Amino acid sequence: MFTLAELESVMPVVRASVPPTPQYAWPLLRARTGADLIVKHENHTPIGAFKVRGGLVHLDRAKRERPQLQGIISATRGNHGQSLAFAGERVGLSVTIVVPYGNSAEKNAAMRALGAELIEHGRDFDEAREHAVDLAADRGLEFVRSFHRDFVLGVATYAYELFTSVELLDTVYVPIGLGSGICGLIGARNRLSPRTRIVGVVAERANAYKLSLAAGAIVRTKSALTFADGMAVRVPDATAFDIIRGGAERIVEVSEDEIADAIRILFSATHNCAEGAGAASLAALIKERERFQGRRVAVILSGQNIDRPWMATVLSGATPRLA
Repeated sequence: MFTLAELESVMPVVRASVPPTPQYAWPLLRARTGADLIVKHENHTPIGAFKVRGGLVHLDRAKRERPQLQGIISATRGNHGQSLAFAGERVGLSVTIVVPYGNSAEKNAAMRALGAELIEHGRDFDEAREHAVDLAADRGLEFVRSFHRDFVLGVATYAYELFTSVELLDTVYVPIGLGSGICGLIGARNRLSPRTRIVGVVAERANAYKLSLAAGAIVRTKSALTFADGMAVRVPDATAFDIIRGGAERIVEVSEDEIADAIRILFSATHNCAEGAGAASLAALIKERERFQGRRVAVILSGQNIDRPWMATVLSGATPRLA
């Protein structure tokens, strides 16, 4: 995917806008899991999620290589769009984002506040993406895929921080959306901590990557009805799938109730807010905690951007339900 030199070369681009995020060992989480547990706090970025790193690297490269470029368009459920809007403002590019109907109201508001033009279309991310491709041709904009080598390289900077700060990591749990986060983690692991195992996490109701891994080929699902919207993907990316198949130890499924419980645990033990995808890695570790007693394990808290009504539901002891 990339060399260590390439990874280190993009650090200044990311670091200009994103200070290193912390990795903390919370005593209450250690007591609950029995593991020597480290939380990588990617919820502590300027957009509250890890994806900002990839947007900065991609649009910095795009503007340097194509200075005539005026605008881009992409599709998202939220954090990818915030990343592009945040980066676009810094390099002078207009950003148009397509989201599905019923998308997170607060993520939509955040993207608009960052300067993006927002368009609603389709029932889910995959239909929004298809519409964005059509609009790119109609409007003369450059379509930006949600999975791209630049995004993998950019978000790998969080893995660089983790592996150069925490020694002797046995395993890292990471949520899977379209795949940039886990692929960046695998690439950095290969260069910096080759004995560390990577475990991907999907929602039971958006489990296309786990099904694909079991089948040995891309499997599309008919729906991705999880409140962990950062993992709500029906169609795996082929490049990401190949990287995950070659570099991940396994993929674990977690239920909606397990994700909601992990959000409550994170809030009580650390007073950090986690969106569904952000809490999924802890949910998976808790599910498998018997195998990690006393071992050093990290979980990636990939983002905090959960809407207030869902957070209120979770903190009341319930689980948000989608049709």
